Order: sequence, then C-alpha cells, then structure tokens
Amino acid sequence: MIRCAVIGVGRLGIFHAKNTATRVKGAEIVAVVATREESAKRAAAELGIDRWSIDPQEIFDDKSIDAVIIVTPTKTHAELIIQAARSKKHIFVDKPVTETLEEAEEVIKEVASNGVICQVGFMRRFDPSYAKAKKRIQQGDIGKPLYFKGVSRDPGSPPESYIKTSGGIFLDLNIHEYDIARFLMGNEVESVQSFGDVLVHPFMNKYGDVDQSITVLKFKNGATASIEGSRNSAFGYDIRGEVVGTEGSIQIGSLQYYNNIILKNNKSYHDNVPDFLTKFGDAFVAELEHFIDCVQNNKKPIVDEVDGMKSLEVAVAATESFKIKEKVFL
Repeated sequence: MIRCAVIGVGRLGIFHAKNTATRVKGAEIVAVVATREESAKRAAAELGIDRWSIDPQEIFDDKSIDAVIIVTPTKTHAELIIQAARSKKHIFVDKPVTETLEEAEEVIKEVASNGVICQVGFMRRFDPSYAKAKKRIQQGDIGKPLYFKGVSRDPGSPPESYIKTSGGIFLDLNIHEYDIARFLMGNEVESVQSFGDVLVHPFMNKYGDVDQSITVLKFKNGATASIEGSRNSAFGYDIRGEVVGTEGSIQIGSLQYYNNIILKNNKSYHDNVPDFLTKFGDAFVAELEHFIDCVQNNKKPIVDEVDGMKSLEVAVAATESFKIKEKVFL
C-alpha cells in the first residue's frame, strides 16, 4: 500500500484526496497539510483521518510516507517538489510544474538526482476521449497530423484573489491545451504568437491578465495549432479539440453533459457540462491510478517533470508574446 499525504486542501486537493482514498487501488491517504490549522483539521475530518499539519516538513521527515500529492499555489511548487525529492518522496503535482523555467530546471535536477518519480497533473492525457484520439493518431487513422484546434472555455472567471496570483491565462488555463497539443501532435513547439484582451472582467486589467485569448503554435515539423482560452463561457464548461491529418480528422469532446436530447415545444436541447470536476472526473482518477502504478512498479509517468517544463516553456513564451505583441521562438 502506497502511503500518501496531500499538501493543499482546496477544492481540487480534497477531490484528489477522496479519489485516492476511495477509488485508487493500492493507495491510502494518511495525512493532509494546509497553511491554516482550521483548514487542515476540517480536511482531515472530512477524509476520516487523524493526522493533519500546517508544516509540510513534518510530512517530508516521516519515512513511513511514500508519496505526496501537491495541490498548492504555483509559486510554492518548486520549493515543495525539491523538499519532497530530497526526502525521497514520490511526487504528484498539479500543473504547472513550477512558476518559472529556472525553477523547472532545478526541479528536474533534484528529481533525477534523488531517484524519485514526479508526475504533473495534466489530466486531459487520461481523459478517455483524448487518450483514444492519441491511439487513433498513432495507428495512422488520419494520416500525418497537420493541425490542432483547441477550445478551453471556463464558465466565468475565478475570483480576483485567485487571478492576481494565477500567473495569467496563458500559464493557468491555456497550458492544458499546450500540453495536449504536444501530446496529440507528437512534436515540440518551435514558435508561439498569442493575442488577448479583457472583454468581460475589468479587474483583470490590474494584473495584466485577459479573459479572452488566442494562441497560434508552430511545431518543429511544420504542423500548426490554434488555441482559444476564455473565461467567458456563460453556457457551460466547454473543452473540445480537433486534429486534422492528411487522411482525415478526429474531433474530440463535447459540451453535452448527458447523452440525452430533450424535445419539447418545437425545440430540442441538452444539459451542458457545468465545471471541470464534472468534465474530467474520471480522468482525475485515472491520472492518480497511473501515478500509483508508476510508484509501485518504478515506471516513468507518461507526463513527468520534463513534460511539465516543455509545456511551461510554451506558456511562458505565450505570455511574453502577448506582452511584446510579437512572435516568440522557443
């Protein structure tokens, strides 16, 4: 049994903890860490465990704990990953792997030198629709991939308290699309050009952020991608993609929640997916199952700290491109 501790008990942290405790075979949650005592106690009670702390070092010093699940603000990732690696703890960390490329380089060195496993939480790779699309592409079903179209629309903006430390839409939201584009296209990005503006949420101007964005990627093999990132989806959580190849196209995902169409009063309609936990609920479980399997069998995750750095590099370039209003080469 892999004994795990969760560091960070926000909505996603608790979600990961519950999944690990109840749906991931071979793993158990034995402790939680939060910055506030009240939050730590509440999370422990909710999970039905006794151990909680406000000091991550207590977890790192405990040799009986095998792995940590880090779901904290991005600016804390590098320090926590490095501490965990030096303490010989295997690491699952929410995206992005770190806040800066310099931090990512240090993380890669520490993970390698300490011989631990590090997996980054890009859950779309584990979503059945995206995973199946990858297999079909690898089988040659659409020929050579030429173009990726990604849509990532959130149903409204997070609060200002989140936005001011999020790193911006290109790092916080679009990085999922940058990673899945690399994954599906099977190639690395050569150049990035991004655009954006504040169209609905004026407070974002204060932080140099935007609520509507477009990123254009060119890959080293000549293929391209265009990615929309939006905080303005009043109609639901809208995540879709398409890969166009020389012999066909694969369309991925749907806004539709249930496989039901309601027909009434000369109209037809369906319920839309409401949020990211609903959309990717099974993918969140699958990525943790993969992590535990990698720890148990000493395997390399399909999305590790190196992937985390490569997708971060695209996000950093997209942010820079937006600021200087020019194409950026990686």
